[in-house]
Amino acid sequence: MAKRDQWGSKLGFIFAAIGSAVGLGNIWRFPYVVYKNGGGAFLIPYFVAIFTAGIPLMILEYAMGHKYRGSTPAAMARAKGSKLWEFLGWWPTFTAGFILCYYSVIIAWSARYLTFAFDKSWGSNPNTFFTEDFLRVSSGPFDLGGFRWDILLFMALIWLVNWFVCYRGVSKGIEKFSKVIIPTLFVILIIVAIRGITLPGATDGLNKLFTPDWSRLGDISVWTAAYSQVFFTLSLAMGIMMTYASYLPKKTDIVNTAFVTGLANSSNEILCSIAVFSILGFMSNSQGIPIDQISKDGGIGLAFVAFPQGINLMGDGFSNILGVLLFSCLIFAGLTSSISLLEAFSAPFTDKFKISRKKIVTVVSIVGFIVSSVFATGAGMYILDIVDEFINNYSILVVGLLEAILIGWILKTKVIQEHVNPISYYRAGKWWSISIRFIIPVMLGVMLCMKISQHLTSGYGGYESSALITIGLGIVCVILILAAVTAKLKWRANSPYAGKDKSGE
Repeated sequence: MAKRDQWGSKLGFIFAAIGSAVGLGNIWRFPYVVYKNGGGAFLIPYFVAIFTAGIPLMILEYAMGHKYRGSTPAAMARAKGSKLWEFLGWWPTFTAGFILCYYSVIIAWSARYLTFAFDKSWGSNPNTFFTEDFLRVSSGPFDLGGFRWDILLFMALIWLVNWFVCYRGVSKGIEKFSKVIIPTLFVILIIVAIRGITLPGATDGLNKLFTPDWSRLGDISVWTAAYSQVFFTLSLAMGIMMTYASYLPKKTDIVNTAFVTGLANSSNEILCSIAVFSILGFMSNSQGIPIDQISKDGGIGLAFVAFPQGINLMGDGFSNILGVLLFSCLIFAGLTSSISLLEAFSAPFTDKFKISRKKIVTVVSIVGFIVSSVFATGAGMYILDIVDEFINNYSILVVGLLEAILIGWILKTKVIQEHVNPISYYRAGKWWSISIRFIIPVMLGVMLCMKISQHLTSGYGGYESSALITIGLGIVCVILILAAVTAKLKWRANSPYAGKDKSGE
């Protein structure tokens, strides 16, 4: 079989995988999930979810990519030689492509705010500045309101970086970039956290974050929140991990690598939580208002409103530097994830149609930039919010559920165990099989049912049903159609995946 591109070292792969997992959600989502779901007590269901769902599913995806030596559609096609399985591989591929389109605009916002941080250009009212001056938000998702040209320019720069890194290949591009950016990101976060805990009121913020509310452990929503956080933060069911693992040497310790990646991401999330809630504690102390009124849900409001407010309150010479560091963190965390999304979307076309890496990465980057330009309009934030909600819950969640069912019950976990155990120091034993066959399907099934019930009874975000159906469900349907059509197309005759070889060797 044709020689694939390969990581230069196992460490390079680990840095790239960690980079994919360590995204914007680590900084602006995880701290609030902990805070709202029992504080320190939440760490119990969180780590239970890590060891019973996150790492087991990561082992599964690593093993599939490594055993069948292909990106997600190729690995699935070789596993069973079925169009249905190939379709399941194209589903996360196109999902990754759409995520990349809106993810790039958030990184562009971060890059623009990095320039604002040098002189606090957001002024004395960061909330008004963000929505009215910077985004110039329109009246609703169907009112585009024109382009925001500075955002479009910075988005073009983000796509250019993504293109350049992936264009250079796995070892010369993605690996080298990750080896520099990931250690730098951790160092910056440590500096921000140290500065945060030295601020007046920081202790109050950390007490709010980590004081355990043990009564919450009996609440099923807390446990589903833990599994939801773990599932989404590790870049699972997006085609990334299978694709990345397909570039590993044959004698790579799959199980241990999955543990290292998962726990490194968890360490980053906890470090982000310390940094964020130290700053929020300072803001609460300075303004005399409760922490939960500063930024109610984290997310975009935390990054582009609360952070600038906190920097304004500091008022010392270091505050500008802290702003530069905070937005640098967002840019670095975003770029490592967006690069992995571009690779996960591009590689399957190389595998199936034998299109060169340089050509497909270039075409995808140009088309992707054009598609993502809709998020640089006045309706961009509305469209982003709706698309993100529906892709996360009706595309990624369902793909993860189907992966566990199809590989746990049809391919059989034994096939994966026979591949990973001889090359891994720690064995994927019964605990792994039970997780794949029972725990993951049950938890993801419960999460899916809860989300469907919520959307049917309460809608989402106060949007009209027409917007949710047209934009939210519409994008999911487009993903499914593209996946089905692409799976039906024939493999190039000289593609190593065109035959019926299922050995993966």
